[in-house]
Amino acid sequence: MTEPERIVQRGLWFDEMTVGTVYEHRPGRTVTEADNVLFTTLTMNTQALHLDAAYSVNTAFGERLVNSMWTLSTLVGLSVAQLTQGTIVANLGFSEISFPKPMLHGDTLYGETVIADKRESASRPGEGVVTFEHTGRNQHGDVVARAVRKTLVRMAPAS
Repeated sequence: MTEPERIVQRGLWFDEMTVGTVYEHRPGRTVTEADNVLFTTLTMNTQALHLDAAYSVNTAFGERLVNSMWTLSTLVGLSVAQLTQGTIVANLGFSEISFPKPMLHGDTLYGETVIADKRESASRPGEGVVTFEHTGRNQHGDVVARAVRKTLVRMAPAS
């Protein structure tokens, strides 16, 4: 009996990424009140807009908002299995982060990523710099987050 083929889940090697390709990350992630309170308190963010229902009812939003750092972290996390699991060396930085619309308890976050740019590293052979443009949308299709992220990604190992 022959051994079955084995496939290890991983992200993409630098060589497999094509500028302009859009990756849609599924499944989405529905945020709960517990998620928001836990994330907010774990990160020492005492903003009443995330924690205090009585306070938040009198704001322009009329209710508590999901911590935008949860939204950003989860948006990037949604992309990991498809793009960088086991192939990333390091995050190099984030820029152009925006939150055009808030997330609310019970909203579902869906992510997509465009490979915006890539180049081989001049100082690190076998690695390249990839620029990802992440966009998060809620269940209605409204954009709730955008971020540009530069990462250092390994090239495919020699066969």
